[in-house]
Amino acid sequence: MVSAGLEIIGLGLCVIGSLLVMVVCGLPMWKVTAFIEANIVVAQTIWDGLWMSCVVQSTGQMQCKVHDSVLALGHDLQAARALTVISCVFGVLGLMVVIAGAQCTNCIRDENVKARVVNAGGVIYIISGLFVLVPLCWMANNIISDFYNPQVPPSKKREIGAALYIGWAATALLLIGGALLCCSCPSDGNSGYSAKYAPTKRATPNGTGDYDKRNYV
Repeated sequence: MVSAGLEIIGLGLCVIGSLLVMVVCGLPMWKVTAFIEANIVVAQTIWDGLWMSCVVQSTGQMQCKVHDSVLALGHDLQAARALTVISCVFGVLGLMVVIAGAQCTNCIRDENVKARVVNAGGVIYIISGLFVLVPLCWMANNIISDFYNPQVPPSKKREIGAALYIGWAATALLLIGGALLCCSCPSDGNSGYSAKYAPTKRATPNGTGDYDKRNYV
């Protein structure tokens, strides 16, 4: 029961983490405009994401433009695109592996093999978390470096957007959930039920049966 509970909790955390990674992949709020000038009243806010850039007007109108060329992007954006997509693929793969080896399914009969399959799914989820953690930290480092770089004009400086914070939360869920799946090994000897049967009594010619005479005192 403890092992099944760990599987359910771990799988739930990993599924939520994978969904958040997919959301982060599509959100344009990786970089946002930094308000560091004296005049804080601005007419527009700029969002930069992996796939598009958006301009939000003070009136509430938003216009987005998809990045024209992949080769024209920076190395951080190119790496973030690739690693985030790979993390999403690993999340789907880990879900299929864990479901195939879960105790509530009958895809695999051998309990030991099922436990190893669930452990492999946990490792896949941990790898998925590491894949999305690398571009998040890389992007945050570039944003902070440019923010404190005096050679970068104030209009070009950006701050950490909400997508990075959501991505870090998703990474934590993936790592914790994957660790729980790796620890959800059923104890030895609980893989099946052992039934004990009493030996069949042999009938004797007198019809009394072959009972132990010690029962009659």
